[in-house]
Amino acid sequence: MDKFRVSKDMLMEKGILRGEDIVEVRAADSHLLKRVHDEAYLQKIYSGRLDRKEQLRLGLPVSTRLFERSSTEVEATRQACYAALEEGIAICLAGGTHHAFRDHGEGYCVFNDVAIAIRDLQLRRPGIRIMVVDTDAHQGNGTASLLADDPRVFTYSIHVGKNYPSRKEVSSMDVETVRYVEGGMYLKQLFTTLAAALDVFSPDLVIWIAGADNHRNDRFGQMMLSVKDLQRRDEVILSAFLRNRIPVSVLYGGGYNRTSENTAKIHRNTVATAKRLAEIYLR
Repeated sequence: MDKFRVSKDMLMEKGILRGEDIVEVRAADSHLLKRVHDEAYLQKIYSGRLDRKEQLRLGLPVSTRLFERSSTEVEATRQACYAALEEGIAICLAGGTHHAFRDHGEGYCVFNDVAIAIRDLQLRRPGIRIMVVDTDAHQGNGTASLLADDPRVFTYSIHVGKNYPSRKEVSSMDVETVRYVEGGMYLKQLFTTLAAALDVFSPDLVIWIAGADNHRNDRFGQMMLSVKDLQRRDEVILSAFLRNRIPVSVLYGGGYNRTSENTAKIHRNTVATAKRLAEIYLR
């Protein structure tokens, strides 16, 4: 959890972001959460009444702060989507909780911020076409489940095939890599398949869950990408959308590096790349 504070501090210390660049948000209104999640589940999180099995599945202990923290993350993602539509790009300095389902959370994900933001966007902007690009090392199973069979949404996930979650859902396009995939092979697979996805779906907005768990020193990602590979990933993905004036909302996704500071650095690098490319393409 320290990665959120540490990455923000790094961004400020390096001058990548200034105080006026960051918008603080409050917790999301409950009606937004209810559009996606069962009320009984919301009440369990709010009151801290998850049993031991449910807490183990979630991977987090329940507390009075869990509901507030998770719903604030939802609101940050939602506002980042609207900001991206206005500005061309926006970043949530957290987000990407793609393992949360309608009636339960898992894999450190309490509420599905992406699905909640999309349902709000669809209500306010009927007909909007949204692509979710998920390059976290693990499949966005909750997102795929919650957004299934919606022709206005395209869910793309590239992830290790034989890794968590053991049971995969069906995205619009699932790209499975081998375990411990090397950077060159991964990047070729990513760029080829993402291009194919864009051939069949033209989005008005892209929500990109970047992920820092692709790094070779990550505890859970089971990929072998270097820092340079990740920077190449970020540059190509962001350039593809920004140069074509497709708005992008960037979310952190997961990251569990054995050297905890490295997770924050990878997120920081993604934000720095986004800012640099925005200055080139969105002048």
